Parts: sequence; structure tokens; C-alpha cells
Amino acid sequence: MEENVLLFKNESFKIIGAAMEVHRVLGCGFVEIVYQEALEEEFKKRNIPYEREKELLINYKGKNLSKTFRADFICYNNIILELKAVSDFTEDHYAQIYSYLKASNMTLGILINFGKANLDYYRIPASRKWKNQYNSAEQSEGN
Repeated sequence: MEENVLLFKNESFKIIGAAMEVHRVLGCGFVEIVYQEALEEEFKKRNIPYEREKELLINYKGKNLSKTFRADFICYNNIILELKAVSDFTEDHYAQIYSYLKASNMTLGILINFGKANLDYYRIPASRKWKNQYNSAEQSEGN
């Protein structure tokens, strides 16, 4: 695969478009769960396939651990979507989605922050090695 090819380009565009609409209507200032519920409604309107609060197993050396994690959304059966409503992303937010990608064997994560005046998002391919927030994620343009 070429390096410049975006994973799930059309699907990502649709997901981010739905998030932009939620942010346009609600603005910033609400808690994460409000955006999660509104985004679910937007996914339904746009026929974006999703599972909300999807429980995913963590496999360690061929054995599923009893501890699981819940992604805010799994879209198109391949994209992990994590929502935040914070002033800025932290290293922990990036580490969280990288861990989810590694545990799930999915190939793309999208981290979305509704907590700023402009919607902030990062597309995070699992193929990128964890370094830090500036070297490992594809930042949204214009932010």
C-alpha cells in the first residue's frame, strides 16, 4: 500500500463530517456523553454503521484477558472512534487509542475533541508507531 493513501478515507470523511455537524449545532462546553448521544443520532441520520460502547477483548499471548475495554464507537467494523470534551488532547489520549488499536487488531482510530471552539480530530493509523502526539497522528487541517 502506498504511504500517501489514507486508510478508510471515505468512511473517515463521513464520520468527521457527522462530528462537525454535532459540534456546529452544540458548540463546545458539554460533557462527553452529550456529544456521544448526539453523534449517535447523526450516525443514524447519515446511515453510518456503528456500535456504541462496544466491549472489546484484550488478547495476551493467545489468551483473552478478563479485563476488557469499551470504545466509544466502532464504525464500519474497522474504525475505533474515541470522543473527548477537553481543552486539549494529552499524551494519555493518544496512548489510549493506540492501546485500543493494538488490542483490537483494527487499523484506524479517530480521536475527536468537542471541547474547543473548533472541532479537533486526529486520524491515527495502527501502522504508525507510538512516539508522541505530534509525530504519530495525522492532525486535522486548519486547527
